[in-house]
Amino acid sequence: MLHPASRWLDAGEAALVVEFGDSVDPAINALVLALDAALGAAPLEGIVETVPTYRSLMIHYEPLALSRAALVAHLRALLQAGETPAASAPGRRWVVPCCYEPPLAEDVEAAGEALALAPERLAALHAGALYRAYMYGFAPGWCYLGGLPAALALPRRAAPRGPTPRGAVLIGGGLSLIGAAPMPTGWYVIGRTPERMFALDRDPPFLFDPGDAIRFEPIDRAAFARLEESAGRGEIVSRLESGGVP
Repeated sequence: MLHPASRWLDAGEAALVVEFGDSVDPAINALVLALDAALGAAPLEGIVETVPTYRSLMIHYEPLALSRAALVAHLRALLQAGETPAASAPGRRWVVPCCYEPPLAEDVEAAGEALALAPERLAALHAGALYRAYMYGFAPGWCYLGGLPAALALPRRAAPRGPTPRGAVLIGGGLSLIGAAPMPTGWYVIGRTPERMFALDRDPPFLFDPGDAIRFEPIDRAAFARLEESAGRGEIVSRLESGGVP
């Protein structure tokens, strides 16, 4: 039996949110992903889309084809029949190239000053951690990562900064993030990856799956330029350490 959902929340007339907790936690996220997988394996007519997050699963449905009561009954049956997933067993393990050198790392000095860390120490701490891909959000391909070292936890900016470049590697609010397209944000850009996080000419267009493990491999600006050219040709420049080939 899966851990029972803590809350069942309506999001308008055509979406239901099944909430498992109130924190960014691997065990909670594993429950979310397990229910999403179970629903995908036992689909119900009338479900339009599912959206997994850190701690909840949103199910968009067509109320003229599927009632809320029938949807809830189906989800409860899946929760009763499921097995608790192993939160410590991520799907795949990726190595993502990242340049921590200015000007690609636009905010590494400002972030280091706020954290009382030299930029080189900040980069070493960030690259030395193993992250969990929790969810995509904000914009297509923006991948939110847990596992940021406590020494790198700093609040987001009081006001958003200008658009970040594609592939920006950011920190803020105790998390890390890889941006997929230029967007204003309150996070700090401490590096950049040449990898394409979201590409419509690729199947699937998203590179990582929620639940994947990720670590960053420092590269210099010359290596970034070479890998950026390869990524521009449609190549995947990150590599898998385990879990098969993309």
